[in-house]
Amino acid sequence: MDYIGSLNPIMQALLATLFTYGVTALGAAFVFIGKELNRKMLDGILAFAGGVMIAASFWSLLAPAIEMSEGKALPAFVPPTIGFLAGAMFLWLIDKIIPHLHINLGEDHVEGVKTSWQRSVLLVLAITLHNIPEGLAVGVAFGAAAAGVESANIAGAVALALGIGLQNFPEGIAVAMPLRREGMSKSKSFFYGQLSGLVEPAAGVLGAAIVGFALSILPYALSFAAGAMIFVVVEEVIPESQQAGHTDFATLGAILGFTVMMILDVALG
Repeated sequence: MDYIGSLNPIMQALLATLFTYGVTALGAAFVFIGKELNRKMLDGILAFAGGVMIAASFWSLLAPAIEMSEGKALPAFVPPTIGFLAGAMFLWLIDKIIPHLHINLGEDHVEGVKTSWQRSVLLVLAITLHNIPEGLAVGVAFGAAAAGVESANIAGAVALALGIGLQNFPEGIAVAMPLRREGMSKSKSFFYGQLSGLVEPAAGVLGAAIVGFALSILPYALSFAAGAMIFVVVEEVIPESQQAGHTDFATLGAILGFTVMMILDVALG
């Protein structure tokens, strides 16, 4: 932890998001073991990812944003509210523009502008949309810690990165396994699975850099990342985990994910 604390916040964010990307790649590597994954298990791990994202949105992002906003000219709820809504609206707009296909849906359910892109590309883009706010959240958390914000610290940022990494593991599986099941080679399935996580280092570095240049926007940036992640969970992750009728199993997965992230944040933060 001391070594991480001695680094530049941009380097901290880069290393942390390279870790989260690496966990995505590790999940995608499961295609080298086999091409079948029980749908009930997939639903459970998707819901687990959703639970982690919900907990991270509050414990690591919204709570510090609210605390930082207290005692300022504006009421304490204003900056987090603006940032949260802006993050959700940003993801909503991206969702309408970028062509993508959610896991386990047919090609007649492609969202975004019309395109002739292959199914594999559309699946990767769907998970990539998750990873933009996740990488941004990690970068902003390290930027806040480096800025000396009282409610933010390196341990909390590390906890957030660990939580995001945990939920990236099933996401890597969720992209690569369906592609393998459809007949794509193991190497190509792995390539597309890990590709979905590459946006996280770029988003992480961007988040840390923005906070470093403009500390005053930190409450907005933290809540922006939270709003974007909650949008992804409500619009995509939870509904997908419930599609096949494994409602109880998926719900328990989400609760477990929330609990694990809460423990990480409280214990390390």
